[in-house]
Amino acid sequence: MASGVENITVARLEPGDVHEDEAARLLADALAGENLTVKAPFTGRANLHAGLDGLASLDIQAIDAVNMVDEAVTVATVPSFERVTSGQMVATVKIIPFAVPKETLDLCLAAASTSNGAIGVAGFRGHRVALILTRTAAIKDRVLDKTADVVETRLASLGMHLSRQERVPHRGQELAQAIKTLACEHDLVLVYGASAITDRRDVVPAAIEQAGGYVDHLGMPVDPGNLLLLGHLDDTTVLGLPGCARSPKLNGFDWVLQRLAAGLQVTGRDIMAMGVGGLLKEIPLRPRPREQTEDDQDRADRRAGVAALVLAAGQSRRMGPANKLLIPVDDKPMVRHVVDALEGARIETVHVVIGHEAEAVKQVLTGHNVSFTLNPHFDEGLSTSLQAGLAALPDDIDAVLVCLGDMPGIRATDIEAIIRAYDPSEGHAIVVPTHQGKRGNPVLWDRRFFEAMTSISGDTGARHLIGENEDLVIEVKMADSAVLEDFDTPESLTSRQS
Repeated sequence: MASGVENITVARLEPGDVHEDEAARLLADALAGENLTVKAPFTGRANLHAGLDGLASLDIQAIDAVNMVDEAVTVATVPSFERVTSGQMVATVKIIPFAVPKETLDLCLAAASTSNGAIGVAGFRGHRVALILTRTAAIKDRVLDKTADVVETRLASLGMHLSRQERVPHRGQELAQAIKTLACEHDLVLVYGASAITDRRDVVPAAIEQAGGYVDHLGMPVDPGNLLLLGHLDDTTVLGLPGCARSPKLNGFDWVLQRLAAGLQVTGRDIMAMGVGGLLKEIPLRPRPREQTEDDQDRADRRAGVAALVLAAGQSRRMGPANKLLIPVDDKPMVRHVVDALEGARIETVHVVIGHEAEAVKQVLTGHNVSFTLNPHFDEGLSTSLQAGLAALPDDIDAVLVCLGDMPGIRATDIEAIIRAYDPSEGHAIVVPTHQGKRGNPVLWDRRFFEAMTSISGDTGARHLIGENEDLVIEVKMADSAVLEDFDTPESLTSRQS
């Protein structure tokens, strides 16, 4: 009363009650597995902290069983297989009232009872790792260098050491020999192929089997990361890496690699169970170990590596006597609209393939920073213009944007959107614009397809290659129909201008 307090509320334990702090401590001790520290309880709460870097190793069934006993007792943890750092809180036990009956606590302790503790941390181990990169003539050393750097950084963050790196041709015999040699000396062999693994008969899985190993599982329900391969040769794990492994962003490869780094077994069924939460490309944050300024530079480098081909050699027979590419649209020759859009998107290398009325086409593009490639066989079809244009491209080009000369509605913003989507490290090697579900033009092609594109014949483009490589296609939705509109007849042009 002297302090001014008139009423005091007292909680008095009944016979058989266990104080909240004591109950929290007992349950936390029962749950704690390897590499965990239980902090002193307070206000009915006991926290469990990681003793080292690793992955949260949880017996979800046991934890659920504890939480189902009584609403007065709760256990909260980080997600299963969450990466944690030394000192980080991994779980907390909270007793909600001031005490719980001993019978309730005993039921919780029984539910928590496992051989190694329901909550633990599997620490990262210093595995010996080798990396094999396969190569083709089209792949530059700087691409392989970047891939190796990203993989090495990823390994180092998990306490793993890349002790050896090999580069071999993308052929089964050479790859099989490299796998066999490195598996004898390493705990883990990573294989990054020059092309995506499409099925079990592809080069990488076939080479693993040729070396005497086994393919345990191909594919995973995680995106990015769908094309990961899990195999083994004797006691060595062999991983065929998805294209996104070349990106420092979080992807399905990280999930598998982290478990292996922590000494946890990974089976095909484990991978198949990763689908819930596996849509990584849609989460708001996908951490990456580099600064925003480097992202900006990466985008600039990507644009610098893209060349454009404008196919402007055709005879436009269906348009009548006029060359449609020279017809004014909005007071400007049709073909100039396309070239202006490319210049607006800051494409540095633009090749215009000419043939029919070549000098007239060159004349209307006077003053533009473009190169001209003459196709003497223009009357044999579109494929000849594609071949002539590809042959004229510089050797250091990473990709080509194939543009039709009769698409005056194309804008610089459309082209920029297509180039932004191009990211072969994420498996985005073919970029196709769409409008209302229909695919249009221009299409951007990674260099790996150049050889196949040059083998096309007749009056056709490379559209069939899209269907054959759907796993490497990314679609970019456009706001209007410009990417669908080309003009072959006087009627279609009149309709556009009306």
